[in-house]
Amino acid sequence: MWTSAPDGPRGRPVLTSRPDAPAPPSFPFDPLAVAMTPSPTWLLGAALGLPAVAAYLVLVPRRLPSGAAWALTAALAAAGLVAIGFWPAAGIEVPVAALLFGHFGWSLAARQGLPVSLPVSTSPLPAAAPAAPSAAPRQAVPAATEPPGEGRTLGRYLVDAEIGRGAMGAVYLAHDPKIGRQVAIKTMALVQEFEGEELADARRRFFREAETAGRLQHPDIVTIFDAGEQQELAYIAMEYLKGHDLQRHTQPGKLLPPAQVLLIVARVAEALAYAHSQGVVHRDIKPANVMIDPATDAVKVTDFGIARITDASRTRTGMVLGTPSFMSPEQMAGRRVDGRSDLYSLGVMLFQLLTGTLPFRSESMAKLMYAIANEPAPDVRTLRADLPEALANIVALALEKRPEVRYSDGRQMAEDLRAVAALADPVAPAAPAQDSPEGAQFEATVKYSRPESGHNAGPPSERARTATDP
Repeated sequence: MWTSAPDGPRGRPVLTSRPDAPAPPSFPFDPLAVAMTPSPTWLLGAALGLPAVAAYLVLVPRRLPSGAAWALTAALAAAGLVAIGFWPAAGIEVPVAALLFGHFGWSLAARQGLPVSLPVSTSPLPAAAPAAPSAAPRQAVPAATEPPGEGRTLGRYLVDAEIGRGAMGAVYLAHDPKIGRQVAIKTMALVQEFEGEELADARRRFFREAETAGRLQHPDIVTIFDAGEQQELAYIAMEYLKGHDLQRHTQPGKLLPPAQVLLIVARVAEALAYAHSQGVVHRDIKPANVMIDPATDAVKVTDFGIARITDASRTRTGMVLGTPSFMSPEQMAGRRVDGRSDLYSLGVMLFQLLTGTLPFRSESMAKLMYAIANEPAPDVRTLRADLPEALANIVALALEKRPEVRYSDGRQMAEDLRAVAALADPVAPAAPAQDSPEGAQFEATVKYSRPESGHNAGPPSERARTATDP
């Protein structure tokens, strides 16, 4: 104990300690002292904790949204601090410090562009010709959580500029610095649409669909080079396209000549036939997903697999897949679809490119769905009387509500379109000879009898002649 003694300056008392007083209390654990003289137990705890922290940093943060990952890390660190109070000599403070500083370093590296990339295919892919950044492919995708700016990277690609933005993200012009290939990169912020198990399922679906689309090698289908994920941003690197999409040619006054429309749609039908033979259904055929370049006569179908990737999100939020006005009755009803659904959507696109309007329109989704499922499509000649009957028959057959009656193969539709185009323009190119791949067709189209409208009996040339018969 402390006592006072009257022997201080000017007789003031001073505090002195009694010889028999107990020593002042001391802290039971001194981290600095332990660190300077570690015990075997402390070394063992640190040695076991550091590998566990390393595994956590490698596997966990990249699979969770940034906020959730930090919350989990903070909870683990707090638990470690509590454990230090119970086992002060177990070396737990070292893994806790490594956890916090390691997560901070991982986040900083990710923000600086550290790639987390998965290649779509290991097979060599042809290099795309360099293109000027004046024309942008108009793909629409989710707003990125951390959108890369000019000079930043996505995977192995160096971003040059943002060239488009939509409801689900952005499209960037980029290039591969190793080989000089110019690409368009479409991003999708999956973490904004999904969480937990749904997020993991969306990631698996994203890479599965990207890989499937990446296997398609056709001159009229955009080439997919790579897919990956970085900064919680999924992306697809694809062929950079010059030109523009067909959306601008769906307005009255901006329509293309009918013969040109038929040849473009015929090439799209053949591209779909190839994709269907590979087991790939597009699910969102529309003018905005077809690019053309009049200077090079290029026609490219884009966005294979995108509608499927967002399937779970749109279903969960009550939205329908694809673009409603272009959806087939079976797709609108949520039934299983095959290539014939794409050919229905192609028929809607053909109708719009010829007339400047859609076959079914409504401000109410319920009324639109009812019309697509139940009401007959209008005859295209009611809007353009100059179109031949043979072409009206093609449109009517493509817009058949029953899949078993509709065109069963894109090559069949392309052949009919080219036959009508040849009547309007004798120098129109004939359909290229193609071998039908095994298993390419769906079940055969049901034949109409001759009196029925929109029949598909007889050879294409016979159907085309109906427009010129007296």
